[in-house]
Amino acid sequence: MADFQTSVNIQPAPAVAGDFASANPRVTVLAGPGQLVSGPGGVTVGTFVWLDSTYTQVSSNASIGIGNPTAPAGFLGRQGQPALITTFLAKTSNIVPPGLEVTVHSAGDFWVTNSGTNQVVPGMYAYANLVGGLVTFNSSNTTPTAAASVTASIAAGTGSATGSISGGVLTITGVVTGSFQVGGTISGGATISGTMITSQLTGTANGIGTYAITPPEQTVASTTISETHGIMTVTNVGSGTVSVGDVLVAGGGGNGAVVAGTYVSALGTGSGGNGTYIVTNNTVVTSGTIVLNGNVLTKWQAMSFAAPNELVKMSSWLQG
Repeated sequence: MADFQTSVNIQPAPAVAGDFASANPRVTVLAGPGQLVSGPGGVTVGTFVWLDSTYTQVSSNASIGIGNPTAPAGFLGRQGQPALITTFLAKTSNIVPPGLEVTVHSAGDFWVTNSGTNQVVPGMYAYANLVGGLVTFNSSNTTPTAAASVTASIAAGTGSATGSISGGVLTITGVVTGSFQVGGTISGGATISGTMITSQLTGTANGIGTYAITPPEQTVASTTISETHGIMTVTNVGSGTVSVGDVLVAGGGGNGAVVAGTYVSALGTGSGGNGTYIVTNNTVVTSGTIVLNGNVLTKWQAMSFAAPNELVKMSSWLQG
C-alpha cells in the first residue's frame, strides 16, 4: 500500500542534488574499458569524488586518492548514475553500490546541497570535504575549513625487506624491518621515484604480503625495498576529530617543519582522538599545535543564493 501524503509544497523543488543546472557544456573525466566504477562502500551522487591509483575506482572520500587526495577528480552528477535502493522499505537512494560504472564530470553546472552552516551568495568558492565529498562554500579561496586542531609531533618511520613489483603490485617476501604503511614512499632497484603504497592487498598487516602502489605501471625485479612514512602522535585534541585524508597545516609551537601537502594516510592507534596516525612525510616535527584541514578548494563557484541544507547552483566555468 502506498504511503499517505504527509506534506504539501507550495512550490515544486527546483532540482535534486546532482542535477544539471543548465544546458551549458559539461565535461566528463576520460576513462577506459571497465574503468570508473564505484569503490568499496559505494559512492554518493551529488558529491565531489576522487579516483584511486589505478584510475579505476571512484570514492566520495579523499583517502582513496593516495598520491594527491586534496584534488578531487570531479563531481558525480545525477543523470545516468546507477543509484539503487538497497535498504529495505527505503523510498529513495543516492548511493551507487560498489562495482557499478559511474560517470564523473570535471566541469559543468550542477545543483548541489549547501552542506555548510553559512548563507551562500553568488561568487562564493566551493570546497570539497575530504571525507564524504560534501560541498561547502566560502567567500575566500585560500582558507580551507579546519577539521581538527591538535597537539602533536611527527617522527620518522621506515620499513625494509626483500620485494618486487609487477602489474602495479608490490610483493614483500623477506623478513620485514620496521613496517610498510599505506601512504609510505618506497624505493629500491628500478622503482620510480615517488612511488607510494595505496593499500595492502594480502598478508600480515604492514609486513609480508602484497600492496597496491602508484604509479602502477612498473616492473622491479627482486631487490631490497625501502619505505619511509611519518608517525604523528597526538597527545591532545583541542577541537574536532582526526580522519584519514585530513591535510596537515603548520601551526604554533615550533611546527614550521610540517611539509606542505602532508596528509593522514592511515590510522595507527588513534581513531579520531589521541594516539598515532600514519602521515605521508617523514620529516621530524617537534610537539606543538597542528591544524588539520578537512576540505579543499575546487574550481567551482556558487551561482545562486542558498541557506544551509538548501540547493544552490554551482559552476566551474567562472575559473575555467
